[in-house]
Amino acid sequence: MIIDPVARRLDGESVRIAKDVLSAGAASTKVCLPDGPEEFARVLARRGSRRPVVIGDDRALTRAVALLHRQRALTACVLSVVPVGGSLGVARALGVPTGAVAAARAVLDGTERRLDLLVDDSDGIVLGALRIPPLPLAPPDPEVPQDSPDSYDSRDPREPRDPRDAHEPREAPDARDSGSSRDPRDHQRHGPWGLHGTWGLHGAWGSGAPRGSRDSRDPRGDDGEGTDAGRPWLRTCQSLVRTLVPSRPSRLSPVPPPPGPARLRIEVDGVTLIDLDQPVEAVSVTPGASGTVTVEVRPLSLGAEATPLQARGRTVTVSGADFRYRADTVIAGPVRRRTWTVREGALGLMLPGR
Repeated sequence: MIIDPVARRLDGESVRIAKDVLSAGAASTKVCLPDGPEEFARVLARRGSRRPVVIGDDRALTRAVALLHRQRALTACVLSVVPVGGSLGVARALGVPTGAVAAARAVLDGTERRLDLLVDDSDGIVLGALRIPPLPLAPPDPEVPQDSPDSYDSRDPREPRDPRDAHEPREAPDARDSGSSRDPRDHQRHGPWGLHGTWGLHGAWGSGAPRGSRDSRDPRGDDGEGTDAGRPWLRTCQSLVRTLVPSRPSRLSPVPPPPGPARLRIEVDGVTLIDLDQPVEAVSVTPGASGTVTVEVRPLSLGAEATPLQARGRTVTVSGADFRYRADTVIAGPVRRRTWTVREGALGLMLPGR
């Protein structure tokens, strides 16, 4: 029993229920708690003659199948899975119950079924659907630590940060404040917008020379026209600057706009379904029956909606300009050519008996 670390963090109660049901039904159950993908791979490689049971989401399932495929052990191995986590669409499409108790019962009392697998020319695998262009992935769960192997940071750590991240905007000092109440480092600080301070040449807003110089005016001078007289204008400027200066950028990357149409040549069993002279809007490859896949191509249409092109076959080749694709939970590419071939009955999975 291999319990994925993300499943333990997101839904510990379902993990506990599945573990209790499996342990009660099989006395020789061995529980493994890997901390990351590397340890997950080591545990799966050292399974011996035991039947592996994965408790986790779609990423854990596809990771286990990919590892067994690279070890050339899929034919002799029967995999079991208890779906726990955020993304469970692939497991559900394969026929695995999504409830912890029902899935654990299927592991104990179910039957083995041989399912087709889609393998590409780079040794990648697809359990469910393949899509071009890729649909956006779900955002990372906030409960997953940012330093975990299953999390990601969309911003390059070497990317320069916004200067406001390091220096918060400060209120302009009031001219009536005493010298002791001011920060003595104000005239020494080099902010992002001026030589000293935050916004100007000297001080907080760059109104003149540093304190203590002969050019600085006393707000309580004899002419009575010091800073007190200009304070309404200064406050108006401060309010205007706060309005115009954009707020801090969010640490979450904005969702990229959907890609435009692509010019691709798509061949099914060696027969060209669509060529480079006709741009396509979307391509999907889904599992079919008896060792085939269904390929659907939506050509780009400027007027009325174009009729999708469909074909069935065992081999699909896509070529053309650099393109990305989504295979189950993974976005791959860019590539210029990729061929997928159906491996009939390559995956043995425990499913509820009929």
